[in-house]
Amino acid sequence: MTGAERPEPIAPMLATAGTLPSAGDEHRWAFEMKWDGVRVVAAVRAGEGPGAVLARSRRGRDVTATYPELAPVPPALAGRRAVVDGEVVALDAAGRPSFEQIQQRMNVAAPDARLLRAVPVQYLVFDLLHLDGQDLCGLPYEQRRARLEDLGIAGGAWGVPPVFEGDGAAALDAARRLGLEGVVAKRLDAPYTPGRRSPAWVKVKLLRTQEVVVCGWAEGEGRRGGGIGSLVLGVHDEAGRLRYAGRVGTGFTEAALDDLEGRLRPLERPAPPFAAGGAKVPAKGVHWVEPVLVGEVRFGEWTREGSLRQPAWRGLRPDKAPSEVVRES
Repeated sequence: MTGAERPEPIAPMLATAGTLPSAGDEHRWAFEMKWDGVRVVAAVRAGEGPGAVLARSRRGRDVTATYPELAPVPPALAGRRAVVDGEVVALDAAGRPSFEQIQQRMNVAAPDARLLRAVPVQYLVFDLLHLDGQDLCGLPYEQRRARLEDLGIAGGAWGVPPVFEGDGAAALDAARRLGLEGVVAKRLDAPYTPGRRSPAWVKVKLLRTQEVVVCGWAEGEGRRGGGIGSLVLGVHDEAGRLRYAGRVGTGFTEAALDDLEGRLRPLERPAPPFAAGGAKVPAKGVHWVEPVLVGEVRFGEWTREGSLRQPAWRGLRPDKAPSEVVRES
């Protein structure tokens, strides 16, 4: 595989959190569903068989073996060279993307046949970045999307989800009816800016979720005695300083608690990892850890002091870097 056959890895473009564009400005935007999965940029070379697809996570990690369902190249890409951006999702019994399901695949470097049967995945492609030697990142979203749809990518685990143009309210209502997390609004005239968080892409959530850095854990009581009762959480402020964001003690399965304890005990440290000068940190009975694990919680609101109110654990996010975790509006 030569450099001429495939461009260098492309870091995915990232969205900012916000609200739907105003009614008078909606005609400048397209609206896609916000899929509750794992971001993957896939490069396809002009060939078939092993090595035809190279899949990378948001952090640039090779996840080709993690999601072998992507290996069969769809007919539309056979014999072509391309780089596409999309989301790997696992569906629940109702056919909806399930964060709980995809969690079972995120950390498995080489899933066995049993896991592949129990938790199959699909690759929902929503952008075309490179095609047959041509870099398309500088083209407006509207043109990239048209070229993606013209390709007719479908087959196996690959597919192209629908898009709503000029009607954000309809898109958000569809997301609500389907039980999805929300929508992503994308400027029709915006280029693809690799590795950048851009206001040209705006994620509008129906569920209030927040990425968090795990900074410590407190022992539980009763049946959780001696193990993890709650996690101490942090997020970075605008200056990049890690700040206390509260605790989460609900939403865990027993398997998740066992997994977390195995990951956190080797990371213990003597002092909190938070920057000085922030909110008072309740330190009694806390086992502090190096802030290297990222998770996600669902919550009600932010308190005036900067803590998450009524958070519930959703799971680890190995596809996210701790430095990326900031408070979302």
